[in-house]
Amino acid sequence: MSGHSKWSSIKHKKGAADAKRGKLFSKLSRAIIVAAKEGGGDPAGNLALQNAIEKAKSYSMPKENIERAIARGSGADADAAAFEQILYEGYGPNGVAVLVDALTDNRNRTASEVRHAFDKNDGNLGTSGAVAWLFERRGIVLVDAEAADEDTVTLAAADGGADDVSRDGSSFQIVCAPEDVAAVRAALEDAGVAVESAEVTMVPKTTIEIADEAAAKKVLRLIDQLEESDDVQDVYANFDIPERVLEEVAS
Repeated sequence: MSGHSKWSSIKHKKGAADAKRGKLFSKLSRAIIVAAKEGGGDPAGNLALQNAIEKAKSYSMPKENIERAIARGSGADADAAAFEQILYEGYGPNGVAVLVDALTDNRNRTASEVRHAFDKNDGNLGTSGAVAWLFERRGIVLVDAEAADEDTVTLAAADGGADDVSRDGSSFQIVCAPEDVAAVRAALEDAGVAVESAEVTMVPKTTIEIADEAAAKKVLRLIDQLEESDDVQDVYANFDIPERVLEEVAS
């Protein structure tokens, strides 16, 4: 899965860039508002809110923005009630399975945008259950392997309740249960380890290797276009593109 998690790291760095920060913060705020609306404003008793906050922290979203979003969701905020979560499933080029997680106040608009992205990039939007079985929900924490000691990372991750730690290219990838993301992050930071990202994601059970640069560009173009939609929160796919090809495409 080296190529897949490497792309997660590249996406994180790209998403954190100043040029996209305003749009990204808007998406993160929306997720926090809806989670607080549905499960209450206390992260300790609301796993969805806890995970939304952890992801916001990974992108350096200011504390006051996070608190404001929680307050909006916890109160009688009309915007929060208007949003619904929808999961779209389909196949991209080379048979790559794609999951699209959206929060929308207009189901027809979002469905049209998602379908257009699939059609334009040699993909097919499928029905509910078409590809979701190929993924499992897991917590993933990434640490820069060049800036951290492996033994320190492994011990701290274990203290936080992590299931696995592996070296994946230029990152240590720590896998844990969704409910343990905050604890793993806290344990690492307590040990002096800087965390690149910490979030709950859909991890593919199997991956499809794409070594051809042209094919890789097609797949990544689909992912990028889907993520450009204001309604799309996350896009998950089961490609495994070699790090060399990823670097070439990303550049």
